[in-house]
Formats: sequence, C-alpha cells, structure tokens
Amino acid sequence: MCPRHLCQIGPDQCRRVEGRTVRRIPRSSLPFALLTALAVTAVGGCDWGGGGGGRDTTAPAAPRGLTVEAGSATTVHVMWNQATDDTGVTGYEVYRDAEKVKAVPGRKHMVDIVGLRPSTTYAFTVRARDAEGNVSPDSRKLTVRTPEAAAADREAPTRPARLRGEAAGSRSAMLTWGRSTDDRRVASYEIYQGGSKVHSVGGGQTATLVTGLRPGAEYTFSVKARDAADNFSPASREVRLTTAAGKDSGRGTAPTGFRAATRRADGAYYIDLTWAPPRTGGAVAEYQIQLDGRTATSLVFGGTAPRDKAEHSFYIGKKSGERHRVRIRPKLPDGTWGGYSPTRTVTTG
Repeated sequence: MCPRHLCQIGPDQCRRVEGRTVRRIPRSSLPFALLTALAVTAVGGCDWGGGGGGRDTTAPAAPRGLTVEAGSATTVHVMWNQATDDTGVTGYEVYRDAEKVKAVPGRKHMVDIVGLRPSTTYAFTVRARDAEGNVSPDSRKLTVRTPEAAAADREAPTRPARLRGEAAGSRSAMLTWGRSTDDRRVASYEIYQGGSKVHSVGGGQTATLVTGLRPGAEYTFSVKARDAADNFSPASREVRLTTAAGKDSGRGTAPTGFRAATRRADGAYYIDLTWAPPRTGGAVAEYQIQLDGRTATSLVFGGTAPRDKAEHSFYIGKKSGERHRVRIRPKLPDGTWGGYSPTRTVTTG
C-alpha cells in the first residue's frame, strides 16, 4: 500500500486525491501525452501548502418531506424538510415540471409559487445546493392541481374564528382555529407571526405546529383564510403565547402512545413499534429509531404518511433473552427533529 501522506509525481509513486490514495502507473508504460496529462492532474490534486483537503465534491442529500398545496387558482405552497450536507446547505432550488422557478437560501424550507394557471396540474421537485455548487438529487416528485378560477369572485372568506395557541415546549407552538366559509371554497389558511407570513396549510386543515421559535420568548400569531380567487379574509383575532424557558424537553413534539413488543418469525426476532404521530397540523413522513442508545435507522413513509396511528417492524437478531431499549423521534415540517418518545424496554424470547 502507498503511504497516505505522500503526494509526489514519479514512477511508482503515490499521490493524494481528495482523501484517497491512488497508485501511479510506471512512467515507461505510458505515452508522453497521457503522462503529461496525468502529471498535471496529480499536481492539481496535491495540497502543497499543507493547509487542508481538496475541493468539496460531496453533494447534499436529496430533500425529504416534500409537500405541495394549492393556495389559490394561481399559487402553490411548496414545503420540504431541511437537507443534510457535510459542509452545510446554502440554498434550495424549486423546479416546476423540470424548470427551475425559484431559488431560496438554505435557512428557508418553504416558498409560494405564483403566476400559475387555474385548473392545471403541475409537478414539483426540490434540490439542495452547498457552498461549492454541489447539487443534490431531486426530492421525490409531487403533483398538484390548481383549482378552477371563480369568474368575477370578489367575495372573501369569513374570518377564522376561535384561534387558540399553546406553547409546545420551548421551540414550537400549536395553533388551532375554526373553519372559515366561502361562497366557493377555502383554498388555504395563511399563518402570520406578527405581520409576517410564516406558514400556509391547505383549506381542509384547522391546526398547525409552528416551529423554530426561541425559548422564553413571547409571540403573537394570527390566521387568514384565502380562496381560489386570491381573496383574503380579515385576520383572526391575535393569540399571544410565551414559549417555555430553558432547554426544550421535546415532549410537545414527541410521538405519543409509543409501544414496543418483540415477536419471533422464521427463526428470527423482530421489534414491532406502534405510536401516534405528533400534532403538527399535517402528516409526519420521517422518523429516527434509536436502539440501545444509538441511531439504528431512519424510517421514511412513502406515499401518504399515517396521521392517526403509525406502525413499523424491524429485524433484531436470532438470540433469545436479549434486552433492548428503543425510542423514536419525528422530523418536523421545518426539518428539525422533534422530541423523543419515552424509552421502551423489550426482551427477545
């Protein structure tokens, strides 16, 4: 094997290319032109200054948890979970039918796409980008159909009633409200923090979890209803709340009713899990399973994620009498991890 610290050019010598050691081919066996090209490549791959590794060529992971909702006959709200990268995600690109239509900074995980046509089906994907320009694979593709435009519809929905809010730990808040009515139908609800829009949910939802808040801080929220013709209702009454101070226990965003049991099948043991997803106002598609204090796997529900009861089973081994501790946590709509469920202990056999 070649020593990993060598970075030389010459017969049977070694060079370092982005952390990998590659054995060189003897000079005598190469044509002069090819040898020259290889030598230039080797020089470019060396860190002569000793100041660190080469250029980052690792692309971010594909964004997960993509959701798309028609906000009106001409707008769609696109939201996704935070993607991961070895050096950090600096931006996201939103594609509509393979055409890039929006670019947002890495701290944002949602965007409104405007200027669409009524009664039209669109497909959306999202890619993540890092500081070196590496681009992730596409997220899963989701389609959405904008509603039909209402001719000369100038009647706004009624004001959302009975807005309530409560802190869900130190970094999130749960909002609920009564349904608005409209002469056609409510297409979406827009959530405002102070005077700034921070979220949007479909017209069939009357609850949502707002995340990314600061511990021990006071917040003011309101909600507006929107119809397919882009008529907005008056704002609901404001609700004020204060998040819990100190470190977040995670209870407000953790799965509830978590249960674990072992079973034997075909000579092997499995752990069966059941739980109720946390209240977020929408479906939670991704969970992390921790086994005996270590992350065992990430679970991603394809298609429609369960809203009321979730189940999962995984292989644990063939030995009887083994004790294991297991717990799970959800990935929230803003890409952050929610709180862990209580830990359950199970024994095989």
